[in-house]
Amino acid sequence: MYPYLIIKHAHMGLAYLTILLFAVRGGLMLADQQRMLALKPLRILPHVIDTLLLALGVTLVVMGGWPVLQSPWLLAKIGGLLLYVLLGTIALKRGRTKQIRSLALLAALLVVGYIVLVAKTKLALPF
Repeated sequence: MYPYLIIKHAHMGLAYLTILLFAVRGGLMLADQQRMLALKPLRILPHVIDTLLLALGVTLVVMGGWPVLQSPWLLAKIGGLLLYVLLGTIALKRGRTKQIRSLALLAALLVVGYIVLVAKTKLALPF
């Protein structure tokens, strides 16, 4: 049980870190701080964190023995993650106007909030 808890807390810490970093990058985008966004750590670190976050998430699912297709809360997290990634790319890269990027940023943060609630409650509809 002890290794599981270490992995779980590492996963949670990385989740909060990636959310914070996404919000910072979104704020820099809104403030037109292209030079800051172009800094190497801000371009590389999110990928490293997200890769570790995903790897630890998969590890937790395997260690927990949860059948993904029979666990609505896991399916909700995966679906939320896919939507978050899509909205995040619109917010930070692909949005054509600042208004579209801003709306995508807000929507992505709402989706990631939903993912956190699902993770904490283990309910697909945590409201």
